[in-house]
Amino acid sequence: MTISAATPRNSPEASPALPLARGPLSESVLDVLAGRGTTLPDVGAIHHADPYGDDLHLLLYVLYELHYRGFAGADERLEWNPALLGVRAAAEDVFLDALRHDGGSGRTDVAQAVDALLLEPVGDDGHSVSHHLQRGGELWQLREYATVRSLYHLKEADPHLWVVPRLRGRAKAAMVAVEFDEFGAGRAEDIHAQLFADLMADLGLDPQYGRYLDVAPAQALATVNMMSLFGLHRRLRGALVGHFAAVEITSSPGSRRLAAALRNVGAGPAAQRFYDEHVEADAVHEQVVRHEVIGGLLADEPELAADIVLGIEATGHLEDLLADHLLAAWREGRTALRTPPTT
Repeated sequence: MTISAATPRNSPEASPALPLARGPLSESVLDVLAGRGTTLPDVGAIHHADPYGDDLHLLLYVLYELHYRGFAGADERLEWNPALLGVRAAAEDVFLDALRHDGGSGRTDVAQAVDALLLEPVGDDGHSVSHHLQRGGELWQLREYATVRSLYHLKEADPHLWVVPRLRGRAKAAMVAVEFDEFGAGRAEDIHAQLFADLMADLGLDPQYGRYLDVAPAQALATVNMMSLFGLHRRLRGALVGHFAAVEITSSPGSRRLAAALRNVGAGPAAQRFYDEHVEADAVHEQVVRHEVIGGLLADEPELAADIVLGIEATGHLEDLLADHLLAAWREGRTALRTPPTT
């Protein structure tokens, strides 16, 4: 598949640099975005890619990023280029099929799926990053965790906004109410993405948007790509709501442990504030999301129950994959990043 070369326009100053390729699929797409090439990957090759691998997820990540801030030097018109959208659709099919197979049970009992989110394990079950970091996490591990999570938290609420025009009534009103808090309730300095940038600076990390894309493992890219996948497709609006519910309902206890971990290593107040804020805010959001967002959506469209459960369970599946990757590395005393960052 080929694409006509385009003349790059100047990108906004906030746009990150294009990352390094992680395989032939992502390399060809990055060459097109950089204006170095015109040939895109074959759809057959995409269908044989590892659904959780670095190459596929970097390909997806950079194509999704065209809908966020784009990349320095990449023509903004490529956002809606039909050939690139075709490549993205093939990669999405591979990823979504894997999520349905590995992370979705096919159940339709939303109440049961939500109740499962409320069950906190007694102590550390061996798969909890927040328990590990609270119990004995070292500063370098907390810095790595912030590095990996920066891909999500620096765009924290953005992908969820795509579902708003696709909701109505109770679900829409409640979703906007929660998002209002995520965006700082009208105060730029309190936007949760800004609070995370402050956390990164407190830990001696570079808070620039997209700064650590090259060092983040595929498991971290997959968690962000799932949000973009669910958010960009109207047909997956139920899955996006399920994902949103999983994040909001499980956030408060985990944030409490992470705030304690940061205090344990002597992190500053800006680092602690991000998680302290989520302890309080997400405890309130939990009830709103469960009863109003999910409840309102099911009242309007009960046929979306299975998709809501998929969003909940796929979120848990990908979070487990990321946690297992991080903990396996840290327990061996090695970095969980692809390469150590320069900052």
